[in-house]
Amino acid sequence: MPDFDYQLVVIGSGPGGYVAAIRASQLGLKTAIVEKDKTLGGTCLNVGCIPSKALLASSEHLHFARERFAAHGIIAKDIKLDLGAMMKRKGEVVGKLTSGVAYLMKKNKIEVVKGFGRLMDGHTVEVTGDDGAKKTLKTQNVLLASGSVPVELPFLKFDGKRVISSDQGIALAETPKSLLIIGAGAIGLELGSVWARLGSAVTIVEFLPRIAAVGFDQETSKILQRNLEKLGIKFELSTKVTSAKVTGKGVELQAENAKGAVSYQAEIVLVAVGRKPFVTGLGLDQAGVKLTDHGRIAVDGHGQTNVPGVYAIGDVTDGPMLAHKAHEEGTAVAERIAGKPGHVNYDIIPSVIYTAPEAASVGITEEQATERKLDVRVGKFPFTANGRAIASDTTEGFAKIVADAKTDRVLGAHIVSANASELIAETVLLMEFSGSAEDLARTIHAHPTLSEAVKEAALAVDGRTLSA
Repeated sequence: MPDFDYQLVVIGSGPGGYVAAIRASQLGLKTAIVEKDKTLGGTCLNVGCIPSKALLASSEHLHFARERFAAHGIIAKDIKLDLGAMMKRKGEVVGKLTSGVAYLMKKNKIEVVKGFGRLMDGHTVEVTGDDGAKKTLKTQNVLLASGSVPVELPFLKFDGKRVISSDQGIALAETPKSLLIIGAGAIGLELGSVWARLGSAVTIVEFLPRIAAVGFDQETSKILQRNLEKLGIKFELSTKVTSAKVTGKGVELQAENAKGAVSYQAEIVLVAVGRKPFVTGLGLDQAGVKLTDHGRIAVDGHGQTNVPGVYAIGDVTDGPMLAHKAHEEGTAVAERIAGKPGHVNYDIIPSVIYTAPEAASVGITEEQATERKLDVRVGKFPFTANGRAIASDTTEGFAKIVADAKTDRVLGAHIVSANASELIAETVLLMEFSGSAEDLARTIHAHPTLSEAVKEAALAVDGRTLSA
């Protein structure tokens, strides 16, 4: 047996990588983690999930203060935006969490190696530091968790000023007078709502005929669009951007839709058409690691690549590019390496859009049930009839349960409401244990709570709601 310095080396310290490293260390594996950026945490903590949610929270507070305070008997005159202070708070939130990850590495005795890691072979990782110095790590196993980067349009290259990605979209020094966003997925809708609340004239251009088209049902899309339009956001759907010209004052876009050729102008364009796996420079060819037709690292059902001892998780592999997917995969791979039965249920990975209201979805939609010719029953309950929602001034949205007509097993859940991201968890747990709508309907929920709407939706599957 060759001598190894480590039992596991993780390349990438995002939610998948750092969790995998912690779990591996907990299981007694000597572990190192390699990170090319200055701080740990990956895209999610540094320029993605966390900073965007900080800005969403701050901008929602501002909007509520301006639009709803009076209805609550709160008179606050001359409410102003201090964007610098808002961005400072966002930075503090990010700093607290990234330093927390660094603390966890130290606590769990995980060696942090700063630099760009690449495979030399299945058991050797070469790390190049910022100063060009190289360090070789011999390891029994390697976990590739290098994440993803924003997709760039060929005719609209990022310049960080006029044409930006989400990385810059969470760090603008001034509120743009006009912001055009290409893409109506989670990133586009969330950042669009932030900057609309902060005063930008926001237009979102989407190639597909509806917003939030991936992972969410049509009714969810309609309610989200209606509420975002209340913020002043304009939507141009079924529209394909074909070319662009960057000028000193902004960007001119040419597009096509059912009406023919159309054009748009904006001070800044945010491209949010998706993300692609970050695999450049990882030494995959040299190590013999195969990619899929989509350019992601090919793995089996256990995260194992075709090269023995080399695993991959998260955005570099197939499936939704979600932090919690990477988190669970990292845990499972670490457990498998340690000889334990790691498990990920890919059928019940929830998706969330953190607008106001939020949208959360898990499992199949009504439309998918129809496409698959499944016999289902659907129960729905509006938050306009939920006591806590009425008292909290958060009545937009609904809870919906999709259940098998014969077995009553819950196949999907869809929630549009305040805190939908939290409410979806109980249906995910229910589905993990193959629970039925009846199980959920008979579960006691505290009153008054928003979660009662989920219970009522389960009751509605059998046509017996109690509150509407």
